[in-house]
Amino acid sequence: MKLFDVYPLFPIEPVKASGSWLWDSEGKKYLDLYGGHAVISIGHNHPHFVEALKSQLDKISFYSNSVQNSMQEKLAEKLGQLSGYNNHQLFLCNSGAEANENALKLASFVTGRKKIIAFKKAFHGRTSGAVAATDNPKIVAPFNAGHEIVFLPLNDVIAFDQAIDNTIAAVIIEGIQGVGGIQVPDDVFLKHITQKTKQAGALLILDEVQSGYGRTGKFFAHQHAGIEADLITLAKGMGNGFPIGGVMIHENIKPWSGMLGTTFGGNYLACAAGLAVLEVIEKENLMASAETLGNYWMNELQSYSTILDVRGRGLMIGFDLPESWAALRKDLLFKHFIFTGEAKPNTVRLLPSLSLTKSEADIFLEALSAELKQPAVL
Repeated sequence: MKLFDVYPLFPIEPVKASGSWLWDSEGKKYLDLYGGHAVISIGHNHPHFVEALKSQLDKISFYSNSVQNSMQEKLAEKLGQLSGYNNHQLFLCNSGAEANENALKLASFVTGRKKIIAFKKAFHGRTSGAVAATDNPKIVAPFNAGHEIVFLPLNDVIAFDQAIDNTIAAVIIEGIQGVGGIQVPDDVFLKHITQKTKQAGALLILDEVQSGYGRTGKFFAHQHAGIEADLITLAKGMGNGFPIGGVMIHENIKPWSGMLGTTFGGNYLACAAGLAVLEVIEKENLMASAETLGNYWMNELQSYSTILDVRGRGLMIGFDLPESWAALRKDLLFKHFIFTGEAKPNTVRLLPSLSLTKSEADIFLEALSAELKQPAVL
């Protein structure tokens, strides 16, 4: 049987990883500044993370959600503590798309409405509801019968005020758009839509699947704006590569038996992975490190005359280049052995582990200087 060919693949097979580094099947060593779409949050094969998984395997790896699981409770407690959302409730699932799907369902259950406001260039996942709320004409999918998605320009207050009313179930927005090219919502805009959404009796969903878990220097990107959300969706960096996702749910939303469901969500191994990630983030002060190193990187990137624009927060950074530099990502990979991401047509995305060091960040700047024929200011 052949694989279903939907992914464009580089001819590289990683076989070993440690920290911010990968080794392929031919023994070549690569600097990983992408982390599989921001999945590797605390570094490849972090010793504490690996030991937590091994230890849990010696006990129990899985049982369904029909029995008590204190690992879920420990994860929820630690997550509430580090995120500042102690009063929210946690529903665990398996991915960001599943988290967003459940958040959209909850909004519809709570409000009795079926209309959603989303934003252009957004990407919320590939389940039916998550795809429907994703602005990509190539992957359009129907939401549940009768639901309607309204796409608005990001940071457009006038368009938002014209769209928000008492027919809206929810407003869903990414803390920072990832696939959309690292587009950052204005803090003033986030405060405005928070207020207007509440006045309309709708729920605010913050998609922090890629931008959460300390990546921007705060636990969630939306916390830079000083706002709180009714529903927050998480995944990617939550498990450092182990599949796990979740929805943080406002305390005013009361659960009922069967309201949501999952077979594998919140299993013992996933909880062990998620708890280990939080412990490392706290112990190694990775949020502060992400902010410091991100500021350094952005300042350096802004000094390159070839670069058109630099955007982001912490270690979630994007920069634009003229179309003549469209091959830069491949050149960084095949000539300098550095993994980065992209957002078409001309944005390079940097989403490294939060444990990245300054010397590793400088390796990238030196490679970038060599390609752009402009010295880095180190």
